[in-house]
Amino acid sequence: MVSKRLVFFWVLVSAGFLNAQSPWRFDFENGAAFNGSNDIGIPRSTGTRFSLTESFDVMPTYFLRLRLTYRIGGRHSLSALFAPLSFKASGRTQVPIRFNGADFLSGVEAEASYRFNSYRLTYRYDLIGAGLWKVGIGFTAKIRDAAIRLRAGAVESEKRNVGFVPLLHFRVERQFSARIGALLEGDALAAKQGRAEDVLLAFLFRLSPSVTLKVGYRVVEGGANVEEVYNFALIHYASLGIFIDF
Repeated sequence: MVSKRLVFFWVLVSAGFLNAQSPWRFDFENGAAFNGSNDIGIPRSTGTRFSLTESFDVMPTYFLRLRLTYRIGGRHSLSALFAPLSFKASGRTQVPIRFNGADFLSGVEAEASYRFNSYRLTYRYDLIGAGLWKVGIGFTAKIRDAAIRLRAGAVESEKRNVGFVPLLHFRVERQFSARIGALLEGDALAAKQGRAEDVLLAFLFRLSPSVTLKVGYRVVEGGANVEEVYNFALIHYASLGIFIDF
């Protein structure tokens, strides 16, 4: 029964029966994520500074991002984002590592994991909302749920961190034709304690009045430089997604 309903819903979407001017938009994005760099020192003063990507083999991972947007009037919108992400790594330690109060010997087989889940609520105001260009700015309230774990034999330690991060939001869309466009969208902010950038550049392909395919590249970079933790990471995303207006 559920599968039949999904097929029926997709038929309606493909036929363009869903209203493209409706207030709701569902954004599904997925693909492959690659950890370009990941420098760690926990705590900052007494922990060993090491590179997760240079010391270990970090496997690419599947990612997904889900966003639901509600348009308020002609120019205002609110959206909620769920973006889980985790990497696994393995290898042999190259130097002795003191991590989060635990000591790991040099030359031992070790496993590591890196989790960086993000939950965001975004408000956007569209400065330009019609024509070939669409430009919007706003702000994002982000909850970061992060964890770094290192294990070698019987020695294991994990550093968890949950915190609030305020970010500035921007969105620029350009239509080249009735069916093809481009999108630049992101959240970013820098401060003394750290920085965060999450930016997508994608091509848009309108499949129907209510369905748009997006294909692009996303980059996430940033981290924290405080006494409790030093961690800066660069992550590359090969992204494929879809917008559905309903």
